[in-house]
Amino acid sequence: MREATSLRSELARRGFDASRALRFLSSPAFAGLELPDVVADLSSTADPDAALLNLLRLLDSPGGPAARGLDRGRWLSLLRVLGASQYFADHLIADASLLDALTPHTPGEPYPEVYERVLDVVRELTRRDHTTAEAVVALRRLYRRELLTIVVLDLDTAAGAPDGARQVMPAVSAAIATLVGATLNGALELARHIHPDAASHPFSIIAMGKTGAEELNYISDVDVIYVCDGADETAAVAATTSLATTVTKIVSEAGPEPPLWPLDANLRPEGKDGPLVRTLDSHIAYYRRWAKTWEFQALLKARPVAGDIALGDRYVAATQPFVWSAVERENFVEDSQAMRRRVEDHVRARDAERQLKLGKGGLRDVEFTVQLLQLVHGRTDPELRVRGTLPALEALARGGYVGRAEAAELADCYRFLRALEHRIQLHRMRRSHVVPTRPEDLRRLSRLLGVDDVDSAWLATRRRVRELHEAIFYRPLLPHTARLAPQDIALDPTAATARLKAIGYRDPAGALRHISALTEGMTRRAQIQRHLLPVMLGWFADGPDPDAGLLSFRTLSEELGQTHWYLKLLRDSGTAGVRLAQVLSSSAYATVAMSRLPESVTWLDDEADLQPRSPESLLRELDALLVRRDDRQQAVEAVRYLRRRELTRAALGDVLDGVDPARARMISDAADVAIVGALRIARHFARLEFGLPAGSPDPARFAIVAMGRLGGQEMNYASDADVVFVYEPVSDDQVAVDFAMKLATGVRTVLTEPSAEPALAIDADLRPEGRRGPLVRSLASYAEYYQRWVEPWECQALLKARPVAGDVDLLARFVGLIDPVRYRPGGIDEATVVSVRRMKARVEAERMPRGVPPNRHLKLGRGGLTDVEFTAQFLQLQLAHAHPGMRTTQTIPALEAAWRAGALSGPDFEALRNAWELASRVRDAIMLVTNKPQKSDVLPRVGRELTVVSRMLGYPPGSSLDFEEDYLRTARRARRVVESVFFP
Repeated sequence: MREATSLRSELARRGFDASRALRFLSSPAFAGLELPDVVADLSSTADPDAALLNLLRLLDSPGGPAARGLDRGRWLSLLRVLGASQYFADHLIADASLLDALTPHTPGEPYPEVYERVLDVVRELTRRDHTTAEAVVALRRLYRRELLTIVVLDLDTAAGAPDGARQVMPAVSAAIATLVGATLNGALELARHIHPDAASHPFSIIAMGKTGAEELNYISDVDVIYVCDGADETAAVAATTSLATTVTKIVSEAGPEPPLWPLDANLRPEGKDGPLVRTLDSHIAYYRRWAKTWEFQALLKARPVAGDIALGDRYVAATQPFVWSAVERENFVEDSQAMRRRVEDHVRARDAERQLKLGKGGLRDVEFTVQLLQLVHGRTDPELRVRGTLPALEALARGGYVGRAEAAELADCYRFLRALEHRIQLHRMRRSHVVPTRPEDLRRLSRLLGVDDVDSAWLATRRRVRELHEAIFYRPLLPHTARLAPQDIALDPTAATARLKAIGYRDPAGALRHISALTEGMTRRAQIQRHLLPVMLGWFADGPDPDAGLLSFRTLSEELGQTHWYLKLLRDSGTAGVRLAQVLSSSAYATVAMSRLPESVTWLDDEADLQPRSPESLLRELDALLVRRDDRQQAVEAVRYLRRRELTRAALGDVLDGVDPARARMISDAADVAIVGALRIARHFARLEFGLPAGSPDPARFAIVAMGRLGGQEMNYASDADVVFVYEPVSDDQVAVDFAMKLATGVRTVLTEPSAEPALAIDADLRPEGRRGPLVRSLASYAEYYQRWVEPWECQALLKARPVAGDVDLLARFVGLIDPVRYRPGGIDEATVVSVRRMKARVEAERMPRGVPPNRHLKLGRGGLTDVEFTAQFLQLQLAHAHPGMRTTQTIPALEAAWRAGALSGPDFEALRNAWELASRVRDAIMLVTNKPQKSDVLPRVGRELTVVSRMLGYPPGSSLDFEEDYLRTARRARRVVESVFFP
């Protein structure tokens, strides 16, 4: 009784159904066995309860004594089979002779003599004149015996390591494919015995699909193509068709011994509608004239496995050129991608989320991805011309076509999915690709695969496979590479020179030197460049200056090529490569900015990274940067870096999405944050210099007011920051003014002193009395000045005044002070009107640079920025007191409010807005193209700059004169409106 209780406890501890197991173990069949040892051995199987029941059945069968006599190794192999496969458990119980097959083999070399063994059996059967039916039964039983040895290899190896199932999977798949080939060869030998007249005709069975790739699972269709040869084609085809038909019956037809697997010849030319067997010449003629793209893709896996192997080798050699030229067909990549989507769409809805083979994240995702890369790149790289998925992944990684980490991850996922497929099928030897949901099935699969929860592992693998598939399979590089001629992909110097000249490079010889510098050597960097450049050369040529684009790409690649992410990003990203080419071939400004900010290259892969950052988020980032930096120089560079980064972001947005005046807000926000940061730094060190104790108030409240284009949030890439400084004493007046002066000069110094980061010039000339007046004034001084001495131009300048940094209360009171000055109750008097008109005339007469035609100066010219801005400000001075909508620092909103107030007609407002926006866009485009601020105010003459600027603004190639005329016409229309407002 004590022993039974102890055994029950042990059974429960090891996961058995204790009552049921104890009842089985009480059977006389277990007499003489050490039950604790049996329980321990059974507990390590995939399904201990099933293994125990199957062992009981086996011990009770005629084969029981043989099972008891197994050595330790084969005993454990037996138990593993009994717990993993009900199919083979039933066969072992029915046929004790199968116990001899429980012989482990060396992984990688499972059955080197299986072809000979199968042939020996078939020849012995035919020599002894067995009936065909008897021979078929014997062949099928031999197949299952040999398959059992593969199962033993699989389960024994998997039991030896946590990831053993994954690691042994390739050897198991190859062994099954070898066994299938040997069985087909044996079936063909039997068919020749049945049809002796056909035996003299050369005939080969070509394995396709998973059999050809040596990636076969336990139960699957076997795809084949039949090829024959002979002087008399008609006779050869007729004779060998009888062989092919008989082979199919031997392995697939119903009989006393169940069929092995369906033999599918539908991948042959014309599919089901075509002849079952063709001569080699007939195959080639078909592939040359009629074959569809998918048929060439199928030939990638072709491998002779039975019959005349020499003929099969000739078949493969003759068809391989079709495989590697298939990519040159129109829309090859797009068609392949569409085919994968169709396969997904045909998965039954009820199985879609559990489909291991065809569903999203399943085996087909891996296989389609690998095969597409092979077919696109394999025409110029023979190393990729392999049949198997895993060898192909290794070759793709070696060649730099996929990242090594991604290839390793995809290979590991593939091994897991294949191992899971094997174990699902192994249980009942049924062709299933659906992951089960029953807890007992999932528990068995988890133990077979060495994972805690197979469902979680499968779902995680599925998600990752899908991510990798979508990232690689839909790469934009693939269709572009597919459209190139092989000599263009290989970068052959002669062919490259001709191509470069044809697609628009002005200096093909110089371009070749850049190409050579980027691709020479055997480094991984050079490998990836050799894949990228054939496509990127075309992308550079799509831009206005391909030579500059390639040169800049070389420079950037030499600077960033050693980083782990740069070339990988360009190869794998859906957008980065083409966007980089667009930037480098269009914009000198953005090119320089990117080279100084390598992280900006990564923005090209994510649209969100190119979007404006809110002022609030920039200020939070500024806080974080300054908190971590006590050193003044580091703090200065952090503030200026933040502005440079946002200028780069704006420039990339302009180049990639079209120059947009709205990005002036991004540039202005970046300047605002830089000024806020500069004031914080200046204040920190001013307090130290003045010896102020921590927590004590400043001697003066201090604020900075934006003016000009900064105040209007209309800055461009070359703008200075116009400001005025205001303070209010807290204690001693002289200490207050000294402190305020220290802050003002400190802000200027922070933003303009020599540094690795670009300067932001601070211009305070719009302060009262201009350059002659004091740099800083108290609020009271401003009040007195504006009450007694303010000039009309100063009222006009105040229309742009906007609080930007410093004491919030002081800023609010400053705005309250200036509002009655800029929005004067009752509007401006006639004297002020005359003064503004004279000032406008003086600007036109005195500030226009010599030699520049007035209609080509974007800022000061007729219909240019100043014309439109003066008009808006003139109307504001007259009407803003009565129309609150006109109380804005921005030009276009002010004009729109004037139109709504009836001061402008709709067409006049449109003319002014169009002119201002176009001039702003042209100005920014010139700066982006040339990176020369001194050029940005003048419309270029006919030539390269006008061409590149027009392309930057979205005009098609050859339309630079249309662009020029559009600008001049738009400016003329605006000028007429300006004159009607100023000089009615």
